[in-house]
Amino acid sequence: MTGRFPQVRPRRLRATPAMRRLVAETRLHPAELVLPMFIREGATDAVDISSMPGVQQHSLDSFRRALVEAAGQGIGGVNLFGVPTTKDATGSGATDPDGILNVAIRVAKEEVGDDLVVQSDLCLDEFTDHGHCGVLATDGSVDNDATLLRYRDMAVAQAEAGAELVCLSGMMDGQIAAARDALDVAGHTGTALLAYAAKYASAFYGPFREAVSSSLVGDRRTYQIDAANGRQGLREVALDVDEGADVVMVKPAMSYLDVLAETAATSPVPVWAYQISGEYAMITAAAQNGWIDRDAAAMESLVGIKRAGADAILTYFAVDIARELNQEAGLRTSGTTAAVAGIASTGKAPE
Repeated sequence: MTGRFPQVRPRRLRATPAMRRLVAETRLHPAELVLPMFIREGATDAVDISSMPGVQQHSLDSFRRALVEAAGQGIGGVNLFGVPTTKDATGSGATDPDGILNVAIRVAKEEVGDDLVVQSDLCLDEFTDHGHCGVLATDGSVDNDATLLRYRDMAVAQAEAGAELVCLSGMMDGQIAAARDALDVAGHTGTALLAYAAKYASAFYGPFREAVSSSLVGDRRTYQIDAANGRQGLREVALDVDEGADVVMVKPAMSYLDVLAETAATSPVPVWAYQISGEYAMITAAAQNGWIDRDAAAMESLVGIKRAGADAILTYFAVDIARELNQEAGLRTSGTTAAVAGIASTGKAPE
């Protein structure tokens, strides 16, 4: 300091929107966002999900329209979940070529397959009458190895329907190796695998269960990771990479940014994160009560996830945030500065 005045003034680099944009350390692009989508068998129109305002279970017609809208905003991909009308103990609808998820994959490939990466969720929970992510043993526990046999068949069915990235979310031991082997044997060597590698047993999944009309009674703590254990998450990531995962993911995102950052620092493959239903619902509900600015909070949350190391983010905000990013980019391209707080680095500044 010279006298009582500072020589080092970090505020110099915060003085204007243009300066803040120029020195931004983290930038978000629409192509780094993936939209999770729910397709409901037999629906004649979209059905609102009450715990996730703005998100819907789609009919095939509304699904097509939403796909075109998503592609128009330049997001990176869509991650598809099926909501079947009938369920059974082994989730047979998951491997039925005419089951809702496999039909949705084909629709997505037809509509936007040249513009978006079509991803499919590989898990049995949407399709089983007991709501667990695998086949049950006689004692009611989830039978890991019997479940892997179902996963092998699911992987092939989804690849044959046209999925480019099959996303294993069940947290069964050995699931990536099993799916990779099944795909390669069936000739689908070009189908990529995303591992929900560090997937934690979270209280924030609640709205998702409404979204997929879950039948679950109990919890999934015998196969999803306990919230207290960061090293277990990193071990799961390493195992999935060794088994052949093309992408690894941390889920949820915001409560596990430490795991995400450590994964990003060591992973040889792309690292993604899933901003889950409860995270979306909290931001949306607070905004509906007038407590926060929805778009600014959504932007800030996604920038935080990106800053922690995510190469791409699954988020229900994907299309809305992409639209905002595109509008800001358009304003700059047209020569209009406008009162924005720099692309993607801070979102809308409330003050």
